[in-house]
Amino acid sequence: MGFKCGIVGLPNVGKSTLFNALTKTAAAQAANYPFCTIEPNTGEVAVPDPRLAVLCEKAKSAQIVPTRITFVDIAGLVRGASKGEGLGNQFLGNIREVDAIVHVLRCFEDTDITHVEGRIDPVSDAETVETELMLSDLDSLERRVVPLRKRAQGGDKDIKEQVELMDLALEALRDGRPARTASIPKGAELAFAGLNLLTSKPVLYVCNVEEAAAATGNSQSARVFEMAEKLGAKAVVISAAIEAEVAQLDDAEQKEFLETLGLEEPGLDRLIRAGYELLGLITYFTVGPKETRAWTIVKGTKAPQAAGVIHTDFERGFIRAQTIAYEDYIAYGEVKAKELGKARDEGKEYVVADGDVMLFKFNT
Repeated sequence: MGFKCGIVGLPNVGKSTLFNALTKTAAAQAANYPFCTIEPNTGEVAVPDPRLAVLCEKAKSAQIVPTRITFVDIAGLVRGASKGEGLGNQFLGNIREVDAIVHVLRCFEDTDITHVEGRIDPVSDAETVETELMLSDLDSLERRVVPLRKRAQGGDKDIKEQVELMDLALEALRDGRPARTASIPKGAELAFAGLNLLTSKPVLYVCNVEEAAAATGNSQSARVFEMAEKLGAKAVVISAAIEAEVAQLDDAEQKEFLETLGLEEPGLDRLIRAGYELLGLITYFTVGPKETRAWTIVKGTKAPQAAGVIHTDFERGFIRAQTIAYEDYIAYGEVKAKELGKARDEGKEYVVADGDVMLFKFNT
């Protein structure tokens, strides 16, 4: 299981440049005018995980199969999008289809690249986009809740609970806060997500800085981090221009180039890790002669559901899961781990941990 991130932001902030770098393609046209991205470009990239190579060597696997993440490059938003300005309706529709929002903010000065608002202020840019999303959610909820209130009066328990969740979201939105800040009762998270509100999606702010600030950030990115902390969101610093250059280099050249800039890894790695943390995702592994493979699940997933990510038959016929912690597998290998009692047979209630190396037993 991967996840889909929509890359959004105002025009000319570096969205398409970042997308091209992440996917190592030139599928998205990066041009200096608004709406150069008309249709959302979609690209899949492998999730970097150094543990895969170590496991592969230990197990003598023939190949590595990483898990993957999908990025969607969405057309630039402008003020008034919630009312259909620019490509507003299309923009909002595309956001509804993603799991998380990667919000690119321009934190660099460049007189050759026009800013649609005529100034460099990433916090204000973030507020512009967030406001348009909130206005769209508010309009949508106010229209949807009216007929549901009437049905709730008839005693339908499920409808009543849905209306209660809508009211909590409306309270937040009318207070000028995104829906994700609403006080949702424990256990109602899935139902709340089912409302499919734009501002209920988790947000990762990407501070697009100039090359010189790629390692340390700058005063503008510092403002974004301060804003993100207040909102309970995450932020990372990336130079999209550098990432575009790095994407064209082989591994050895990448390492040398990044070292000259004071960077230990490509921005993609930081972005993926932040995205995983944002969505509460973890990785488990399967290993064997044919392949070492990574699988992505939501933190808290139990063994049968984790098995179901591989195939629904695995979940349906689940018996047990042989489980070895990553550190133990690397230290001892499968055979010795079994001898030392490091290989555990876990049942249906076992909650999978990040890095678990698993072998599922199931009925066909």
